[in-house]
Amino acid sequence: MSERIVITGLGLVTPVGVGREEAWRALLAGCCGIREVESFDATGFTSRLGAEVRGFEPAGLLARIDPAGVGRASQFAAVAARLALTDAGLPTVADPERAGVAMGTTSGEPREIEDFDDRWLAADYEGVRGEFVNRYRCASIPEVVASEAGFRGLNIMIPTACAAGNYAIAYAFDALRAGRADVMLAGGADCFSRITYSGFSRLGAIAAERCQPFDRNRQGMVPGEGAGVLTLETWEHAAARGARVYAEIAGYGLSCDAHHMTAADGDGAARAMIQALRDSGHRPEEVSYVSAHGTGTPTNDRLECAAVGRVFGEGAATLPMSSIKSMIGHTMGAASAIEAAVCALAIHEGRVPPTINFSEPDPECPVDCVANECREMPVAVAMSNAYAFGGNNASLMLRAWEAA
Repeated sequence: MSERIVITGLGLVTPVGVGREEAWRALLAGCCGIREVESFDATGFTSRLGAEVRGFEPAGLLARIDPAGVGRASQFAAVAARLALTDAGLPTVADPERAGVAMGTTSGEPREIEDFDDRWLAADYEGVRGEFVNRYRCASIPEVVASEAGFRGLNIMIPTACAAGNYAIAYAFDALRAGRADVMLAGGADCFSRITYSGFSRLGAIAAERCQPFDRNRQGMVPGEGAGVLTLETWEHAAARGARVYAEIAGYGLSCDAHHMTAADGDGAARAMIQALRDSGHRPEEVSYVSAHGTGTPTNDRLECAAVGRVFGEGAATLPMSSIKSMIGHTMGAASAIEAAVCALAIHEGRVPPTINFSEPDPECPVDCVANECREMPVAVAMSNAYAFGGNNASLMLRAWEAA
């Protein structure tokens, strides 16, 4: 059993950069990775905005697997995992059976399904290769990560949609705390696809011009893609090898609205935050920064701010709470994993990324959204919030590391 779980490595694949340094530098600078969609013909859609990872070349970033043999989301995940291991100074582990993988996703490998459908409609049945059965499955993502890392322990995919990254980190946290592993790679991955884009377009959720979380004139979200993977270790394992620590995982809270497939009720979000505070042993006034789910849709932002108000009371109005989705779009199952990495970096470096495109406050969103420019400030405790279709809510608590 280990009571303390630490973050020692961060791997990021985002629309504004690949790798911890490049992505973090871009986020602090307020760089926007949202542009017109290039990966497919978006003619006919009301909006053509998307946040794609452009110029992605995985071959030179991987050590074990052949990226040509796996789907795009698996490529993102494997690269993020390799980057997280390199960042942790952990190219190999002493006991691979004590090293595991927990990943989250919304859609798995939708491009494989699209390719299958295109060939089927064209009566190109012979073009559907036998490898399709292995490539399209959600479970292929953590399997590919394990292959790249050489990890032979726990291996799980958690498909709780847009909260999946936090769910996966929570699972890894529990596995480490219970003594079932010494090292875990945890995070989320999703790739851009016609399937996902069409779904959000039909819901009328995609912004026509820009993503503006918490702004009075916000129009909606923007679909994105990417991956975030964290190297998590028990403190005993990290200390034995002299590892650098970004932050400590302090606890988490999970809840389900059990209300509606796409419409949240807000109560579940508040319950997840309350549980996370309880699990971590922190009081609301001890939280320095909240990484918001902050999609930019009128309903989500209003309900999230109301939930934060319920939990933090009068302190909610002055609590820094930014949304990086304004810059990288909604990366689906990868979103909260990338945001957890951002919280770890905010704690480690004392800087908080902004919410860009903010111009007019909304009385229904009375929060400090760190408007347009990053902020230098000490971050002792951070909360990362994620909310998903089906009413799945997950709040993750991180805190500054202090060795006992």
